[in-house]
Amino acid sequence: MDIQDKDASHDHSSISKQAEVVVIIVPFPCQSHLNQLLHLSCLITSSYNILIHYATTSTHLRQAKHRFNYKTHLQNSQLHFHEFPTPDFVSLSPTPNPSTKFPTHLQPSFESSIHLRQPMAALLQSISATARKVIVIHDVLMAYAVQDIANVPNAESYAFSPTSPFSSFFDGWQMKGKPSLEKPPPKGLPSIEGCFSTEILHLIALQIDFLKFTTGYIYNSCRSVEGTYIDLIANDHSYLSCFLYGESSIIGVKHFFVQTVKEGKNYPDALAKRRVEELEQLVI
Repeated sequence: MDIQDKDASHDHSSISKQAEVVVIIVPFPCQSHLNQLLHLSCLITSSYNILIHYATTSTHLRQAKHRFNYKTHLQNSQLHFHEFPTPDFVSLSPTPNPSTKFPTHLQPSFESSIHLRQPMAALLQSISATARKVIVIHDVLMAYAVQDIANVPNAESYAFSPTSPFSSFFDGWQMKGKPSLEKPPPKGLPSIEGCFSTEILHLIALQIDFLKFTTGYIYNSCRSVEGTYIDLIANDHSYLSCFLYGESSIIGVKHFFVQTVKEGKNYPDALAKRRVEELEQLVI
């Protein structure tokens, strides 16, 4: 079901006044971020039949749905979509031989997310009036847009990290100056130098103050592949404080590691018992 921006104040009469838990998903407007949270939305609805509200810009919602591999699951009656307009922005072409590896031509699109604060606040207020508890799962780069969750007493937020625990850990390790590790780092580990543009670092910095409202962090991972780095992250938050340039946002938060999809199998049949158990900590 598509809910256009003109219906941002949509009458949620279809939601029971006694609804227990409702989840709002807020992705960052970039395909690799959009897709992961769309998979997570389908996993939650398939596991619990919980109402999900997936909210992003009009342009990026169309992109995410068009590129999604499990389109039949987008028709689930418990999965609602909200698309919000943003001011026009310049759509640049990729820069030949760029000085950094970051796709700087997408920066105007990324910055459009800043304009979503007001419609997100309105959506949150509307839904929070119909449920006992509202869970907001937002990309770490959308903390600014969902900052008004602090004004909603029956809501709590979880920041979704779109990068793997392996990448997250070693990015932070390099930013801290490569301190000694119990085990040596993998050979051939690529340098992060030149991976981030000044503009995207400014956008990251904008999120920092608002991550203090986060209850926990969610990672898309698989223990059989990244178990070592899952444990390192779970036991040592300092790598994250380095990446986010501040420690206040991560003290005392919880970490959840959830594999959102297993390629090559029917979507519902791919849900492992462990993943469902981890999700239960969020939704009950």
